[in-house]
Amino acid sequence: MLEMLLNPKMAERKPWTMFFVGLFYGLISVLLVNVFFSNNPVFSKYSSLLVIMFTVMLSLPFVYFTIRLEKEKGYREEGFFFKSHGRALMSLIWLFIGFVVAFSLMYILFPGVVGNSFDAQIEQYCLINAPTQTQECVSKYVGMAQNGITGSAMSGFSASKDYAMDILVNNIYVLIFCLLFSLLFGAGAIFILAWNASVIATAIWIFSKSSIENFPIAFSRYMIHGIPEIAAYFTAALAGGIISIALIRHDFNDKRFWDTIRDSLNLIVLAVLLIIFSAGFEAFITPRIF
Repeated sequence: MLEMLLNPKMAERKPWTMFFVGLFYGLISVLLVNVFFSNNPVFSKYSSLLVIMFTVMLSLPFVYFTIRLEKEKGYREEGFFFKSHGRALMSLIWLFIGFVVAFSLMYILFPGVVGNSFDAQIEQYCLINAPTQTQECVSKYVGMAQNGITGSAMSGFSASKDYAMDILVNNIYVLIFCLLFSLLFGAGAIFILAWNASVIATAIWIFSKSSIENFPIAFSRYMIHGIPEIAAYFTAALAGGIISIALIRHDFNDKRFWDTIRDSLNLIVLAVLLIIFSAGFEAFITPRIF
């Protein structure tokens, strides 16, 4: 039913409307998991992954048809990306931002409802921000999440070249997965992006100290470098989808085939440049602003 309500062509005309779609999908995913699985002794252990599963299931029809539409555009049109695909990219970014806001607000406003829905995300946060104190970090924030409270964020890396390199390597790793998942599975990249949205939401909850008054500055802290980073992931996902349609058609003697491959490679280069920029900004600029 939901796939009939969302039309990629309609979303391209008003990309910002996808924010509300992402917000709704994120909220309903958390609620569904906690209503149906919170009392199950087995499924409750994996609530953090079930939330991602429901988010992906809800988003998959829209993302699939969006990438399919962009594949066809990419094969038909020359000089296509910024003119033909910019709005599609914006609609996907707004969808992602909706996820982040939904997960963050559920964590901050309804800790009793959320329960252990983000335990895996807390562990991922600790691996990135407190690699030498991971177990202590996980125990601290999982306990606080279950009790609906939090304190100050644990100190992790200071701004340094090593920290920037660790962020860059991690983000390149995610970028490669987005490209491969899109190339092989079409809309498969939405799983990685929904996971990243939930990890960012966890970081926002921790930085905000579980206070709605601190939410705007916490949200800004992570989105200021997060938007170019996510734009890079979606750009790679679109590039992978466009390459796949060109390979499926295998018109190797057709000039459009090589034009499509060339433009897709340009998108991948653009995505890498965005990743480098966002990693540098996160490591050196963000800590000085916030």
